[in-house]
Amino acid sequence: MKKLPLLFIVTFVVGQLFAQDSRSFSLEEAIAYGLNNSIDIKDGLLDVADADQRVVEAKSIGIPHIDFKSNYSYYFKLPVTILPDEFGIDPTTGMVNPNFNNEVTFGTRNTFDLGLEFSTLLFDGSYFTGLEAAKYYTNQARLSLDSKKDEVRNTIRDAYLPALIIEENSKILDKNLENVRRLLFETQELYKAGFVEQLDVDRLQLSVANLNAEQESLIHQKELVLNYLKFVMGYPMQQKLKVVDNLDRLLLIPSEEDLTGHVDYTGRSEYKVVQSAIRLNELNVERFKDGYLPQLIAFGAYNWNWQGNNFKDGSWYDTGILGIQLKVPIFDGFDKKAKVQRAAIQLEMVKNRRDRLENAIDLQIQNGRTNYVNAKQRVEDRKKNLALAEKIYRTSQIKYKEGIGSSLEITTAEQGLFQAQANYVNARYDLLVAKVTLDKALGR
Repeated sequence: MKKLPLLFIVTFVVGQLFAQDSRSFSLEEAIAYGLNNSIDIKDGLLDVADADQRVVEAKSIGIPHIDFKSNYSYYFKLPVTILPDEFGIDPTTGMVNPNFNNEVTFGTRNTFDLGLEFSTLLFDGSYFTGLEAAKYYTNQARLSLDSKKDEVRNTIRDAYLPALIIEENSKILDKNLENVRRLLFETQELYKAGFVEQLDVDRLQLSVANLNAEQESLIHQKELVLNYLKFVMGYPMQQKLKVVDNLDRLLLIPSEEDLTGHVDYTGRSEYKVVQSAIRLNELNVERFKDGYLPQLIAFGAYNWNWQGNNFKDGSWYDTGILGIQLKVPIFDGFDKKAKVQRAAIQLEMVKNRRDRLENAIDLQIQNGRTNYVNAKQRVEDRKKNLALAEKIYRTSQIKYKEGIGSSLEITTAEQGLFQAQANYVNARYDLLVAKVTLDKALGR
């Protein structure tokens, strides 16, 4: 009796550990998990951080720069300077003194310099354009991140739906297997009583075997589908995952606006990226045109210089300077003109991308709307067929139990029911795929 509490605790702890290795996800939960764990999203966040630093880098060009410089030089041999002959003229004779040596050395062997240098941009037309472009680049990075989020969201949707349909098929298959097993048991009892033939039992046993094989196949398919879902979610492969959503909740009927309304391109994140790219290229054209404007820079420096032939004697000397530099471009070999033309060409190429994307979005939405309407009609047709197959199957069972029907009739009705169930589930799956595809085309 004393071991029971310990056994209970161990069992509880082990159970909790296994429970932690398995998680259930609705579609929204799977998407939220994927957005938090996707490597692509993490890369996108790094791109945004990099773009923010580009803005800081662009701003730094117009902020005053101050540099400290230091230099030490030792002349192990001082440089020689040749003096003109005029330095050797004897003022009394007016002639060059024959003893005059025109090779002299200047300077000290040790020189040590310290200095501060200052410069700041006073005017540069391309600076302000570049600064605006850097801010747009940051916006572009954020829009690209939104586009990556949409890609991850859509990929998880596409991976989640097959897992969901397999779960739906498994539930139907379990129910069918339970019904056939019950009928098999009843038939075996009737066979023992001598009311039916062995052939009737064999047919039902074959049906059970076929359903078991189909159930085993679904288990393997489910494992493969869930593994892919784990991959796109960034979920650990070694841990178990379960999908818990249902088709009815996801099959929300689109609004009339969704099915017939005006196409809003800005609902698509990739369209916003292209629009931002157009503005960036426009700024690029302006930046190169601004290169024709003058550039004005203010500068200054203050230096300390120590000179001496040895470290015991020597002196410090200081100098200072302030100035303004004006640079006016006159001719650069048509370099700026070529850059402006290339930037204008790139701008037109991006506009072509926008037009091509608009056409693609129009096509996707039109096809998405048509596919949804057709898929919805197929669901309604398959639902009627399923109701009819269920009625036929129930009637066949009643006739068989009352002794006026055959097992062959039951088997035929059973196969018809299973096929109608599969058709109905597949039609609902196609409708859900059509709904998701339409949502993606609309930028939802």
